[in-house]
Amino acid sequence: MTAAGHEIRDYPFGPVDRLDLDPALLEICGEHPVLRVRLPFGGDGWLVTRYADVRTVLSDPRFSRSAAAGDHVPRTVAVAPPPTSIMGMDPPDHTRLRRRVMRAFTVRSIDALRPRIVEIVNDLVDTMTEGDGPADLAAVLTWPLPITVICEMLGVPRADQDRFTEWVDGLLILDDPERSADARRQLGDYLAVLIAQRRAEPTDDLLGELAADSGKDPLSEEELVGLGVSLLSAGQEATANQIGNFVYTLLTRPALWRELVADPSIVPRAVEELSRFIPISATAGFTRVATENLELGGQFIRAGDAVVAELGMANRDSAVFDRPEEIDFHREQVPHVTFGYGIHHCLGAQLARVELRVVLETLVTRLPGLRLAVPADRLAWRTERLIRGVAALPVRW
Repeated sequence: MTAAGHEIRDYPFGPVDRLDLDPALLEICGEHPVLRVRLPFGGDGWLVTRYADVRTVLSDPRFSRSAAAGDHVPRTVAVAPPPTSIMGMDPPDHTRLRRRVMRAFTVRSIDALRPRIVEIVNDLVDTMTEGDGPADLAAVLTWPLPITVICEMLGVPRADQDRFTEWVDGLLILDDPERSADARRQLGDYLAVLIAQRRAEPTDDLLGELAADSGKDPLSEEELVGLGVSLLSAGQEATANQIGNFVYTLLTRPALWRELVADPSIVPRAVEELSRFIPISATAGFTRVATENLELGGQFIRAGDAVVAELGMANRDSAVFDRPEEIDFHREQVPHVTFGYGIHHCLGAQLARVELRVVLETLVTRLPGLRLAVPADRLAWRTERLIRGVAALPVRW
């Protein structure tokens, strides 16, 4: 085992351009795949970038999420997930909570939602194409779709969806702990009211089913609120940005767009490859804390050390992916870690996949001439957030 002997650098290393990986990250972590860094909040931790090591951090129970719940723990985000959030739990608490909600996110359950998702996407495209263009695809499609779907699943009134979008927008901001905490508090207060209503008058939506659970071990209000916050933030922010990122990537690489127009049947493969290639996060994700001394990637990690995993770098690991810097819709296997790995693998991964597939299938069949309405270098990007994405995506068709 070896100890880190390099000067500790601030992480992130610097601003990145659009959807690129940080060149400094590529250079430094190529030599030091497990690197001691100074995180934006709370102090120093280990940055892990190699695919095999990242999967270890994501799945090995010696790396704890619940131990990272306090604000004193080094982290990349302004506010750590609270202990009552499924994202801040370890087994057995995590197992208990995940089991309760998992049935709503099985492949079969999500496939049953597909016709409704197709209907929503077509309605949004109909609205967009009523005029001659240009139109902001982000405003009319990429943001409305995921919030509509997740709110319908949970049973959130349509009139309140704009408020949800605003709260989720504040939740994942990188550099404003006060705004992030306030957004979580407002969202939690609203969900607590909905949960009380569901317990008084049961409904058949997801929140109603969870609130009415009268088994031997029912979920507490605090657990239900934490679960609702997690589902809304993951179901809206990540998917909305990835829809925009996918379309941006395809329209700035016209050969890839034409490939999908010519053969929409490869859209499912395209979704997996684009998920691998496009770094969803502007920085490494949520912190885990080592619960015992161990070795990782040739470095000695002490019990209590904070560890963060860089999924975007792992998805470009040449030891796993041939020609990792190329987008190839015909790869035989794409075992990316964009949706995580292990027990914290994203609950909504299948929902996100279906939404992404439906959007791309609809656009390439209904709007094969889709193109950017402004030069790519004039697009504005949301740079202050955990999840990357374009602020607006003006298009013509």
